[in-house]
Amino acid sequence: MTGLIVHEWIARLGGSEKVVSELVAMRPGSDVEVLWVDDPGALAGVQGRIVESPLARTPLRRSKAASVLAMPAVWRMGARRRDYDWVLVSTHAFAHHIKVPDGVPKLVYVHSPARYLWVPELDPRGSGLVARTLAPPLKALDRARAQEATSIVANSRFVSERIQHAWQRESGVIYPPVAVARIQGTDWDARLSEGEARALAALPGPFVLGMSRFIDYKRLDRVIEIAEAAGMPAVIAGDGPNRAALEAQARAAAVPVRVVIAPSDAMLYGLFARAAALVFPAVEDFGIVPVEAMAVGTPVIANRVGGTGESVEHGVSGFLVDPDDTAEVVAALDAAGTLDRVAIAASARRFDTAVFHQRIEGWVGERVVA
Repeated sequence: MTGLIVHEWIARLGGSEKVVSELVAMRPGSDVEVLWVDDPGALAGVQGRIVESPLARTPLRRSKAASVLAMPAVWRMGARRRDYDWVLVSTHAFAHHIKVPDGVPKLVYVHSPARYLWVPELDPRGSGLVARTLAPPLKALDRARAQEATSIVANSRFVSERIQHAWQRESGVIYPPVAVARIQGTDWDARLSEGEARALAALPGPFVLGMSRFIDYKRLDRVIEIAEAAGMPAVIAGDGPNRAALEAQARAAAVPVRVVIAPSDAMLYGLFARAAALVFPAVEDFGIVPVEAMAVGTPVIANRVGGTGESVEHGVSGFLVDPDDTAEVVAALDAAGTLDRVAIAASARRFDTAVFHQRIEGWVGERVVA
């Protein structure tokens, strides 16, 4: 059978790109259609065609914000071929608007309805005057296109509820893939460079860990504030546009704070293993980083609002808190040391890549006739 996998755009490997990568691994002969490709390595397993939209040949590809109004129309141009037996869409903006031939199942995996459109309180891109002015007609169009889907699944119950509110559609839930078996089956310390091993050995401990992209909504500044309140050192790992601000905050902090830029996998899992806890204040649609930490056996202190409320088992693999309640978070840090790290690692296995494959195969197989 000939299939098409659709995604918004291919950037540096993130949560949605990991989902697409696994979909490709499951259906390597499928074509892949995207608005543009900025990281070809993320599609290394594709054996079919990789088709970019006309936006890829314009300056709009350099600005997602500037290209938003063009996206629905571009997707409406339809699949470039007409003989597909099925179309599987991975969407967090408007990819689900793609027009497919009559009778072809369109299965939609939703990371979130466009956050800047439907939940601007969680995405500052939707709070400007222009965005607020354009939101009503875009919402109406987005909801109408969502009715075309043969079936919809969300990456969490949190997102499934958002789909019901935004699109007035029912949806199942299939959690994103996390390479738990690989994480737990690899000796990461053996893969450290000499410099990384020295850096890990020099870290003060026990320390609070914050790990994610350095952007506002991840709230890594709050992780440093919590470490100060707890009187514990902190490590902030990742990279992004807030790098300079976080480094300045780290230098001025009342406790030692190390900033680790773009850690390798071995370094990241070494940080997880040595951390007292991962503190994760963001409201996430799902949140892959907390599951990766749990796979190592690291307690996670996460926001009780959002997808982390579905992955972190309160009192087993960590604690669900109000991240703005300093006393509650500090108490959770104190209690994290009592948790069983073997049980924490075991709790992560329900999110393993193999589980994702099994559930996707069941979802697609029920709706695509061979």
